[in-house]
Amino acid sequence: MAAYGLYTHIASNKTRSMLLLGGLFLLIYVLIYAGALVAEVVIDGDATAQYYLRAAFSDLIRALPLATCGAAAWIVAAYFFHQSIIDAVTGGEPVTRQQQPRLYNLLENLCISRGIAMPKLKIMDSPALNAFATGLNQQQYAVTVTTGLLAALNDQEIEAVLGHELTHIRNSDVQLMVVAVIIAGAVGFFGELFFRLFANMPWGGGWSSRSQGSSSRSSSSSSDRKSSGGGAIVVIIIAIVLIVLAWLLSQVVKLALSRTREYLADAGSVELTKNPDAMISALRKIEGRGELPGATSAVMELCVDNPREGFADLFATHPSVEARIQALVKFAGGHDPGPLSLPSDAGQQTDHQEPEPSDGEAPLPSGPWSLNGGTMTPDANPASDRGSSRGPWTDPASAPSGRHLAPRAIDSPPWH
Repeated sequence: MAAYGLYTHIASNKTRSMLLLGGLFLLIYVLIYAGALVAEVVIDGDATAQYYLRAAFSDLIRALPLATCGAAAWIVAAYFFHQSIIDAVTGGEPVTRQQQPRLYNLLENLCISRGIAMPKLKIMDSPALNAFATGLNQQQYAVTVTTGLLAALNDQEIEAVLGHELTHIRNSDVQLMVVAVIIAGAVGFFGELFFRLFANMPWGGGWSSRSQGSSSRSSSSSSDRKSSGGGAIVVIIIAIVLIVLAWLLSQVVKLALSRTREYLADAGSVELTKNPDAMISALRKIEGRGELPGATSAVMELCVDNPREGFADLFATHPSVEARIQALVKFAGGHDPGPLSLPSDAGQQTDHQEPEPSDGEAPLPSGPWSLNGGTMTPDANPASDRGSSRGPWTDPASAPSGRHLAPRAIDSPPWH
């Protein structure tokens, strides 16, 4: 992990990106075939399952050119407009040196020190502590940072986070992540479309009437059609399974985003900044504070930290912050300060806390008129002191504001 951007890792990312794009076409074909199965059942509800499968396959062959063009158009649109779509979801805005001199200079210095072309810089107005990189080529690369991150981290920690994102760009991780988002979005869109069509189709008695109207079909296929609704039910179940399977595969594609890439990005940041402690403290501050309100899971997978717990952690694209810190301590010689609290956390706790009454009577605070610096304890029956010839203020050293009162006998308290 001490090596920067392993060439085998970069080559693997590029290869997987191409395979994932090919897999997008395959998943689209599966969805088209499932849709053709449903369409054949709607057209003729009394055929056998074998007939439906053959007819749907013929429909798929005829639809291949259109499906291929549709998938290619989706990829082209995502290639040119994915950044605009992400900005629309997150609210990221480009900034200049004049608008954010601190952040701009930190990123520029990192790029100059390693001869890296400087990506675009964007700011997202959010209290969350996170950052992410996007883009498919040199002209599109961009790094987006939240305002919460800028407020909570010092310059060294922000530099470490920027180095992390620059490493993702250099290692081609960004390309792979964007491709995975494109695939998940395409399959999710078409899968939902088919489910809506499936739900709105007229089922039930309509099958029989359609089957009677289709009795004029050729005799070669009439032998396959038998008055049995069982074949239609089986085919509908197959279609549903295929649609669900395609959707699941589009989500499993995220597993191609190996968790190793985050370890490598952390190591790359340490090489750029020569400061493993800054990366560790940045992760500690980001820990548990990185969830972007309103952001989709696809966007969160691009971020420095994507917190997941319980069963969801099985499909997480990021290792835990604890595991990443332990790797930096072990391989980069960093020091872990442990969980860190932020001033904003203390402010939130103070705002929500209210003073609680104590179980017993709290002692009265000592004041300048206390006897010998002690605490004056009130009598349970103050009226009993009315006949006393001396009061607590008759001591010259105990008068308020340092005034000395001459001893005198009083028959009633001085406030009467």
